[in-house]
Amino acid sequence: MAFSAVVLAVCFLAARRLTTTSWPLQQANVALVLTASAAYLSSFFLRALGWQRLFPGERPDRSRCLAACGAAAASGAVLPFRLDYVVKISTLRRLGGVRLGLDTVALSIISLGLVDAVAMLPLAVGALATSGPSFRAPLIIVLLFCLGCITALLLGPRLVLLPFVSRSARVEQAFIRVGNHAGISRSTFVAGGFLIGCWTMRVLGSALLLSALGVGFSPPFALVVICLAAATSILPITAGGAIVNIGTTSAVLLALGVTRRAAINFSLASGMLLTLSALAAALVGVVGSIFLTVHARSGAGHNASKPHVARP
Repeated sequence: MAFSAVVLAVCFLAARRLTTTSWPLQQANVALVLTASAAYLSSFFLRALGWQRLFPGERPDRSRCLAACGAAAASGAVLPFRLDYVVKISTLRRLGGVRLGLDTVALSIISLGLVDAVAMLPLAVGALATSGPSFRAPLIIVLLFCLGCITALLLGPRLVLLPFVSRSARVEQAFIRVGNHAGISRSTFVAGGFLIGCWTMRVLGSALLLSALGVGFSPPFALVVICLAAATSILPITAGGAIVNIGTTSAVLLALGVTRRAAINFSLASGMLLTLSALAAALVGVVGSIFLTVHARSGAGHNASKPHVARP
């Protein structure tokens, strides 16, 4: 809640400072904004479903995965140095339900990152095909990163054959675990399908928000913005969420020919709506996990209270 309040305050103050509007959505089409928000919210549900498929062994339920994804995304808007990973791990473990070790959760997050990059590949190809020469170089880097993650999934346990891996026994052991778990499997394909849906909803939400702000319904613009903003989010030296993406999104839209006011309002509005959607997803997940816990305890208590009848 505190992280979302910070992002809302930043968006409100930045809009008044940098544009003529008092807040980013002042003159937006309300129906399109609500539809874009629904698309953003659904992307978190799809991401949680994809992450759940990537746990080795016993998996946490969907509500707990959703709560962890939402809490990490909301906190990642302002936390530096990718501390949102800490929020994600701590949220999942505190909600309980399944006894998961730290190494198991970390392995699932690494696998999620690999499959997530592969799921972004169709978007990167589409953005590269529809953008101008000014964005060709950064989009090629995004494309190469996605292809590198595909190679890692295809190699699987054979990752340890790479020269820089075999130099350290600890690194080699880590790569063995990641390679054995994050290889090509049915769970990986299912998770990839959910994550492709997640990115598609993000693009749809951004395209609808552009239209709501008067820029026009432009999926190509949304593709370029999503791919380049996602590329900046992997940097470990800064915040991976809204604050970095706001600056990146504004710069991309200005380079695409969008007016300064529309570019700034869209970047602020998208950051605000994504953070609020993440908070809503976290709240839904927490409520769902509490309900499941109470239901499980009441069921256990009901079974324990039944009288034991000895068979003749």
